[in-house]
Amino acid sequence: MRVFLTGGAGYIGSVSARMLLDEGHEVVVFDNLERGHGAALDPRAEFMEGDLREREQIRAAVLASKADAIMHFAAYAYVGESMDDPLLYFRNNVIGATNLVEAMIEAGIKPFIFSSTCATYGQPARLPITEETPQHPENPYGESKLMFERILSWCEQRKGIQPTFLRYFNACGASGPLGEHHDPEPHLIPLILQVALGQRENISIYGDDYDTPDGTCIRDYIHVEDLAQAHILALTGGHTGAYNLGTGTGHSVLEVIETARKVTGHAIPAIVTPRRPGDPARLVAAADKAKRVLGWSPKHADIETILRHAWDWHQAHPTGYPD
Repeated sequence: MRVFLTGGAGYIGSVSARMLLDEGHEVVVFDNLERGHGAALDPRAEFMEGDLREREQIRAAVLASKADAIMHFAAYAYVGESMDDPLLYFRNNVIGATNLVEAMIEAGIKPFIFSSTCATYGQPARLPITEETPQHPENPYGESKLMFERILSWCEQRKGIQPTFLRYFNACGASGPLGEHHDPEPHLIPLILQVALGQRENISIYGDDYDTPDGTCIRDYIHVEDLAQAHILALTGGHTGAYNLGTGTGHSVLEVIETARKVTGHAIPAIVTPRRPGDPARLVAAADKAKRVLGWSPKHADIETILRHAWDWHQAHPTGYPD
């Protein structure tokens, strides 16, 4: 298939593009390089530089691509930033993404694989989280993703597109030459590894008074290669609907820090700071539907393997990508 892939210079998008190409698909990457990295672009892909918020820009790119399907990764994805600047998130994640859908409808493209998030659920009443769990986002990031899911659902009913929502939990790990590099970096595992590299003095734990066994937040950590594989399975199998992507096993912040100490051999000092607004206490997936329908099975499900892959990449790229 020929896939129009937005955000292909970003973390998950770059890994997905490479895996698609490895399997023989053609990939057209659309990215404005605002938060992505030119060094993460696969040279086998056709690259179009542009911004989703520029309606005519994305329209021209989609029409010229002659693509069979869309994979949409290009979005802002920082919970804290979304709390500080909600309009930034709605402008990019909703309005920009709507421009993309308008263009694909005009081009006659039907399949749309959407990089969604467990943040659409908010703090669930019970765990694990299934696809039927009520969606009550607690931050503008999750709200923006849910709003776009609803837009896609209406376009499925009224315009005949074929959307798939992949609601993944905490993306992490690395894939060969591709790893996680954000500026600023908001995510736990890269921040922990920066301590091990001597780039920061300690790791901050945002609250230790949550209703969890050790008081720190619990998350379901999923390897970036496993996320990418789910996108390919959804695309090639012609599937639609919503699917949770996670391991079904939650790890607390303290557990991740302790595992990182084992993997890196570094003491990794930690300090407790106040909670961040918008952080739910626990988020753990029930991914039975993805396994049953998509035939998906995470290959790197344990947290130690995830940390080892991330650590290998960060040691090889201590300052991240060169650009």
